[in-house]
Amino acid sequence: MSSVKTIKAWFQIHKWTSLICTAFLLMLCVTGLPLIFHEEIEALEGKPRLARAVAEGTPKTSLDLRAEQALKKYPKKVIRFVYWDEHEPNTTTFSLSDSVMAPPDSYTTVIVDDHTAEILDEPKTQEGFMYVMLQLHTDMFMGIGGKLFLGLMGLLFVAAIVSGIMLYGPIMKRFDFGMIRTQRSTRLKWLDMHNLLGVVTIAWATVVGFTGVINTLSEVVLGLWQMGQLAEMTAPYKNASPLTGKLSSLDEAMAIAAKAAPDMEPSIITYPGTMFTSKHHYAIFVKGKTPLTKRIIKPALIDAKTGKLTDIRAMPWFVNALFISEPLHFGDYGGLPLKILWALFDIATIIVLGSGLYLWFARNKATKAHLARMDESQKEILTLITQDGKI
Repeated sequence: MSSVKTIKAWFQIHKWTSLICTAFLLMLCVTGLPLIFHEEIEALEGKPRLARAVAEGTPKTSLDLRAEQALKKYPKKVIRFVYWDEHEPNTTTFSLSDSVMAPPDSYTTVIVDDHTAEILDEPKTQEGFMYVMLQLHTDMFMGIGGKLFLGLMGLLFVAAIVSGIMLYGPIMKRFDFGMIRTQRSTRLKWLDMHNLLGVVTIAWATVVGFTGVINTLSEVVLGLWQMGQLAEMTAPYKNASPLTGKLSSLDEAMAIAAKAAPDMEPSIITYPGTMFTSKHHYAIFVKGKTPLTKRIIKPALIDAKTGKLTDIRAMPWFVNALFISEPLHFGDYGGLPLKILWALFDIATIIVLGSGLYLWFARNKATKAHLARMDESQKEILTLITQDGKI
């Protein structure tokens, strides 16, 4: 009896966690498919490389000059971030806004040639098909509230997976693994298909679901890092006077960061006053050079007035967990073969989710039909009794 009650409890958990999150998970799976192949889709669009190919060893213009060119294009704006896109070699990207305190989604992007300091492009990154897919997938255009809501759906998804495993185990004690009862009703065939694909995709779905939950906590992770490590690194400047006048050289700051982390390469520079640094520092985030270590970044804080290194540290484990989970979520570690595998699992999960909805509706329909038949039978019996004059 205890075993029966346990199975019923797992069934209720599986039913309600699945029903609550299924519609949102279907949306995430559908929008996730093109995001897996975003690089390949962009390549199919035929967009040429922005910077011309040059001989190896060709000297680059100074980073300060490239920054000047970006500001010359938009003299009323300020630079907040500088970064390098590995898919656009020999270029530097500048993100400019009306002020360092402008909203995160208020920016203009300028891409500059490393060797000529020529402005190559001003891409509109907040429009187009891939932008819509990404926003739907990350926060449904609802900001941090949307992210946290999708994180909750991810947790329900993980609970549905665990409860599904607990239900499938007893079933497999009575039947062969992977059975599909083709001679029975359509609902039973879909139930067997739902169970089989669910078991086959367990590992993938758990990884993607769990990493998805971690990704939705990016703002929370950032806040913890700001209040913890970043506050500690910038504590000596807490009561320092505001910066005035011209900032120190970006090139010198880059050279100092390279000396402090010789086996790493720059990923992004954040200007003083932005959310990733203090009001007195450039933060140069450097990364490793292997497929795994390039996801692990380390901040080097450079005094933006004196140009001196004030601190450099490895990021806390929870920040690194966030950086590692994002590419794992989209299958970005193993090139095209892994992306294809990720897409196949994604499609299988769409079938699992769709069949789960079908089974719920079919079960409800069958239950209502059964109750209706019982009601009709009771009416017939009542009629016969009445006709016989027994009541």
